[in-house]
Amino acid sequence: MIDLSFPTPPESQQAESFREQVRDFLATELAGRTPLQRVESWMGFDAGFSRRLGEQGWIGLTWPKQYGGSERSALERYVLLEELLAAGAPVAAHWIADRQSGPLLLRYGTEAQKQAILPRITRGECFFCIGMSEPDSGSDLAAARTYAEPVDDGFIVNGTKLWTTYGHKAHYMVLFCRTSRDHEDRHGGTSQLLIDLTLPGITIRPIHDLSGAHHFNEVVFENVQVPRDALIGEMGDGWNQVLSELAFERSGPDRFLSTLWVLIELIRTLQGRDDDQSRIAVGRIAAHLMSLRRLSRSVAGMLQRGENPTLQAAIVKDLGALLEQEIPDIARQLVDTGRADAAHRDFFQVLHYAVQQVPAFSLRGGTREILRGIIARGLGLR
Repeated sequence: MIDLSFPTPPESQQAESFREQVRDFLATELAGRTPLQRVESWMGFDAGFSRRLGEQGWIGLTWPKQYGGSERSALERYVLLEELLAAGAPVAAHWIADRQSGPLLLRYGTEAQKQAILPRITRGECFFCIGMSEPDSGSDLAAARTYAEPVDDGFIVNGTKLWTTYGHKAHYMVLFCRTSRDHEDRHGGTSQLLIDLTLPGITIRPIHDLSGAHHFNEVVFENVQVPRDALIGEMGDGWNQVLSELAFERSGPDRFLSTLWVLIELIRTLQGRDDDQSRIAVGRIAAHLMSLRRLSRSVAGMLQRGENPTLQAAIVKDLGALLEQEIPDIARQLVDTGRADAAHRDFFQVLHYAVQQVPAFSLRGGTREILRGIIARGLGLR
């Protein structure tokens, strides 16, 4: 029987007490930060902020203390992420390492890898990027062609990774690649490697988005010599490993709070208006946010219990991207964007930024078509 349940996450008074601590910290740290800066949120890169967060012990919050973590609950971590995103904190520097690369190393990495990397992540000193998508394959990871040829002392890597967020500022990449060409199974013969991005033969080229910002990159590997101890987990088990990693990537509050600051500024702009259209629209968005929060918290609870909620995470990501993309459209319907005025400057700046970013929301973390294929397969429909 297919289990598509979203169990109710346990209530945690400890987590709610932690929320107040986080809010006090952010009120001081983010004082003077403009709405336009806040709407960048988890795409906002500030290495200094990440180091200060690390000083609080809030990166790797759930990880073992022996690796620099704080051994707190997944629900406390969820509270931390929720508050960081709601406040518009610039978390991009440490975000990927904390969200998925670190947990991957905790689960599959060697002791040497854990000791060398994880404490640096928790201090906010070591940043990661994701080496999954490739030209002509997009979110179809099984179509990856980057090849790490096994040799006596390690691997020789050739290939290209695309849409690599902050690859130009990261220290390491978790590379999903082929280590064998003899498998008929598309998912077989794949592995994951821990790549030091300073190795010779790696070229990182910028990709500018619609707004002109440089978040994305193309990363090219040309005969890159990678040591054997860079292998994460088991040779040939990359597909199973990467699926567990995607549950972390797709289920968090970052998958439905990216345009929260558009909603905040929209509500401020609508103050004084007494019409049913505005009340219904804002109420509907709020109801959807509360529903997604419930689903996302449920996935956090499943992860805490050691489960692998790949299907539930895909559902959260798909529904979350829909809402994130819908919020700016609703805002444009409620406010005459042809009459921008100084009194509502923050709203129009935030809206302008979001409109340029939202097309990517149904691509990052897995395209909508791929996610719905995963959901359909999980439901036994294909």
